[in-house]
Amino acid sequence: MSVVEEYARAHILTDADLPDEDDGGATPVVLRYDPDHDPRSVCVALPARGRGPGPREWTFSRALLEQGLRAPAGTGEVRVWPCGRVQAVVELHSSQGCSVVQFETRTLTRFLRRTRTAAAQPVAH
Repeated sequence: MSVVEEYARAHILTDADLPDEDDGGATPVVLRYDPDHDPRSVCVALPARGRGPGPREWTFSRALLEQGLRAPAGTGEVRVWPCGRVQAVVELHSSQGCSVVQFETRTLTRFLRRTRTAAAQPVAH
């Protein structure tokens, strides 16, 4: 099976230090699904912020992302909810703080469709 990566642009609000050049515009975010590693999980990678180390990544249930597009879902480190008709919010908590990431729903829907296709592919022997 193959890894699915979706490069998306999202609006990120965070309580971590922001770089001086941040203009509040859309930021590149990587959505990743590796069915060979864990067929039930997806990964969201945010770029490094401020003086922190490299990109920050959260791995969580693919089902949580799907549920959160329809109604608020999740507890703890990751929460997802619809925001109007065309956007969805993913709230990510870590020891460094909280990031609220606003995506276009169609981006997440396209990514999830690609993960379902990848998960359905037969394993080559």
